[in-house]
Amino acid sequence: MELIRCYAREDFVALWDYDLENPRRDMRGFEVGELLQDLDETEHLQKDRARKIPLKDLKSDLILANGARLYNDHTHPEYSTAECLSLFDLIAQDRAGEHIVLQCARRRTEQRGHGVVRLYKNNTDFEGHSYGCHENFLLPRSIPFDDVVAALLPFLVTRQIYAGAGKVGVEADGSRHHQGVFQLAQRSDFFEVIASVDTMTRRPLVNTRDEPHADPTLYRRLHIIIGDANMCEWATALKVGALRLVLELLEAGNVPALELADPVGAVKAISRDSDRRWELELADCSVISAVDVQSAYLERAQSQTAGRDAETDWVLDEWQAALQALAADPMELVGRCDWVTKKWLLDAFAESEGLDWNKAEDRAWLQSQDLEYHNVDPQEGLYLMLEGAPDGSVVRLCDEATTKAARVTPPKGTRAWFRGHVLEKFGAQVRSLNWDSIEFDVDGRVRTVDLRGCVDADTAAIFNTRLDQAGTVQELLAALASPPTAKEAP
Repeated sequence: MELIRCYAREDFVALWDYDLENPRRDMRGFEVGELLQDLDETEHLQKDRARKIPLKDLKSDLILANGARLYNDHTHPEYSTAECLSLFDLIAQDRAGEHIVLQCARRRTEQRGHGVVRLYKNNTDFEGHSYGCHENFLLPRSIPFDDVVAALLPFLVTRQIYAGAGKVGVEADGSRHHQGVFQLAQRSDFFEVIASVDTMTRRPLVNTRDEPHADPTLYRRLHIIIGDANMCEWATALKVGALRLVLELLEAGNVPALELADPVGAVKAISRDSDRRWELELADCSVISAVDVQSAYLERAQSQTAGRDAETDWVLDEWQAALQALAADPMELVGRCDWVTKKWLLDAFAESEGLDWNKAEDRAWLQSQDLEYHNVDPQEGLYLMLEGAPDGSVVRLCDEATTKAARVTPPKGTRAWFRGHVLEKFGAQVRSLNWDSIEFDVDGRVRTVDLRGCVDADTAAIFNTRLDQAGTVQELLAALASPPTAKEAP
C-alpha cells in the first residue's frame, strides 16, 4: 500500500470505481456465485478490517498520466499498461512501468530510512506462489467461445519455447519431479484446468472472465494469464505480436486443425523437457513437436498477413527466425529470448562457482541468481546490467528517450490518451473512473462519459479532438453528445 502511494508526492486520492467490475461473470454465459480465491480474499479482508484500513487506501489505486493503472492487487503491486493499438507502443508502456515501480521502490526505501526495497518483474517466489503477467485482447463477440479455446490451446501451450522466462527447479508436484532442472517458463507449473473464471486457484490455460471493458454486445475481452513476465523486449513483442496474428486467423476461420490430447500435462512437460525435444501428443494419438505446432500457426499467418505493414512483417520475420534457432541451436537467441539468456548466465555462474544443479544448497544459489535476473533496478538486475553492456548482445526495440516519454504520455490514437488528458485538463472535476467510463462532478451533479465504444482509432480521434477543443467540462460533455461531423467521420 505504501509502495504504491510513493508514486504520488501530492495528497493521494483514490478515484477507481470498483462498482463497474465483476470478475464472476463467465464468457460461457453464466455468473459464478463465488471464486475459489474468495476465501483467501476474505481472510485478508478481515485482517485489513482489524487494522481499520479503508478499501480505497488498501488498493491505493492510481491512474497515471500515461493512462496506466497502478495499484495494490492481492498484496503485490500491479501495473496495468494503457490500451495500445501498436505493438511497439505496448513495449514502451511496459518498460515505462518498470521505471515507475522502481521509482516507487526507491522512494519507499528513503521513507523507511533502513533496508532496501527491491522489486522483481517475475512470476514466482520459489515458495509455491505465482503471480501473473496478463495479456488482454478485444475479440468479436460473434466468435463462439468454444472456438476461441480450441483455436488457442495448441498455440498457448507451445508459445513458451520462445516466450518463457526460464526457472530453476519445479514447484508444483515437486516431490515427484527431479529438481535439478531448468524450465522454459515460470508459470507452467501452476496450471490445473483448461478453462475457468478463477485466476489465483485452479488456474486455467484459458481464463473465461467476461469483462470486455467495451460494448459487451460487440466484444469480449480475451484475458490471457498463462504468459511469463519477460525482461527481453524482443520476447514481449513476439509473445504478444504472434498471439495477435493468431487471433486474426481465428477471426478469419483459418487456424490449424490441431487438438492436444492433454493440454495441461503438455504445458508442464514442455517446460520441464531438459532434452529440448518438446514433444506432445495430439488427440489422434500422433506426436508432434512444439516447434512444428508453432510453425503451423506461423505458416497460416504468413499466408494471410505477410506484407500488410511493417509491424506485422517484423513479427512474422522474428517468429520464423526464432523457430529456426530453436530447432538448431537455442543459444542463438541469447539477448532475445529470456529463458535462453537466463540459462546462459546461470551456466556461466555455475561453472565459475563450481555449483552442482543436483545439490539443493547449490540450487538455492542458482535460484537467487534466477530471481536477480528480474530485478528492475539497473544497478542490480542481471538482465538490465546485461542490457546496459556496451557489446550490444541484447536486442532493444525501445530506446531510453521513448521509454521516458511513455512514463507520462499515453499511446496516441487511443482512449487512454483521452483518459490521461482528461485527468491532466479537468482532474479536479473527475469524481471516479474505470477503463470504460469517467464520472465528472458538474455543479453537484454526476455526469458520465461512456468510453465503451471508444476502442478503435477513428472513434478515439473524435474523442481526443473534442477534448483538445473543450475549455470546460461542460463544453466537453456537450461536444461528446453531438454526432460525428462529416469531417470527423471515417
